[in-house]
Amino acid sequence: MEDIKWLLKKWGFLLLILLIAIIAGVIRWGRLHTEEKKVEEEVWEPPVETEESETVMEEENNTETSTDSAYWFIPQSSDCLISEEEKEQLQSTVLSAAESVREIYKDNVIADAANYSSGVSEFTGEQRKTVVEQLGKAGLVSVEEDSNMQNPEKIETFYADYLNGQDSMVTVFEVHRDGLIGAVTFIYRKEQLQTCYTGVRWKEGGMPKIQGTSVSNVAEIKLTEKGYFIYAYEHVIAHAGLRQYWRIEPLPEDCRELTQEYISELSYVNYNVLVTNWDSSNVEDILMPCMYEDIYRISTGENLKTEGWKIPAEEYERIMTTYFPVAVEQLREHCGYDESSNSYEYKTIYASPYPPFGEVVDYTKNADGTITLIVDGVWPDYNSDLAFRNTVVVQPFEDGTFRYLSNSIEEIELELPKAARTKG
Repeated sequence: MEDIKWLLKKWGFLLLILLIAIIAGVIRWGRLHTEEKKVEEEVWEPPVETEESETVMEEENNTETSTDSAYWFIPQSSDCLISEEEKEQLQSTVLSAAESVREIYKDNVIADAANYSSGVSEFTGEQRKTVVEQLGKAGLVSVEEDSNMQNPEKIETFYADYLNGQDSMVTVFEVHRDGLIGAVTFIYRKEQLQTCYTGVRWKEGGMPKIQGTSVSNVAEIKLTEKGYFIYAYEHVIAHAGLRQYWRIEPLPEDCRELTQEYISELSYVNYNVLVTNWDSSNVEDILMPCMYEDIYRISTGENLKTEGWKIPAEEYERIMTTYFPVAVEQLREHCGYDESSNSYEYKTIYASPYPPFGEVVDYTKNADGTITLIVDGVWPDYNSDLAFRNTVVVQPFEDGTFRYLSNSIEEIELELPKAARTKG
């Protein structure tokens, strides 16, 4: 249960897309066998033509053809701003880019993988970075979640053209966690904004193929002062974020590492660690049963599993007294201790829509061995890359663990999330 909940919390949108794709595949199979496609055609706009069915042409151009897109379940724009010839050129460029990195994929390809999947397994973070760097060396805009964007100046040029009312296009190659490459082409033409998304999956032998395409109208784009490119679709998919984003300006590698070690697993909306001013004198203000799940993951690198919705007191108290300046008595008073079973109640954290996240933008290593982190709260769904600013002090230990000593927070562009302010 905890594994499933954590996956929904962290990767809910990607899982939603995968689930919809599976359901879509089943529905389409049934429709092919019952010839009842008219219902689909009445609901959705005509899908963008893409390659999906095995044909003799595959040997000639390494693509597959079909009248449907793999992303048919996403509302399509009825009018594409680029011509059919331009779309063919774009697909050719995307396939060529994918072929240039096929050596990185060839040992990870799954034989007979489902068409809705990436076609690869156990694709590591290092492999994703290597793909991004190799695409970048070829002059392409490329990015993945744990490394800096390559060639971001091309997005800056596109944004400048957009502001000046000048027609422009730019393609961003995003390498997803499962190895799938998504090429997002932004088009500004006739005073309109669109994206043309081209997904590339992998076949046996490391051969790329076009998985599908999707053309969507874009309601707005913004390039923030700090370097976030944020955009919103005209029609938002249910349960997706209000806006999509990339950080196009590089984050220093030491700040990225500090973010991953100390900040990225903490929540602004589920408990009070990041949204309350606290130190050892008022640490009780942040003690909430639900916070343990994230602290457990920080401590062990694993998802929390419980028996009978209870956490043994010895484990709970060892981890919490390591990571916070708290005493066992404080934990037992505020965190749901049950004396009869010598355990703590497990409190579920439910995924919150559109949460902000923190990133370390500066830090100071203090003489006493502590580290003061300057953390910017980024809230893309509300067009802000500096919604609030935290100052977090941590104390690293020789065994690799550490302790959060204090937090202070300042509202800058937005008010703090309210959900976490009431203890429960």
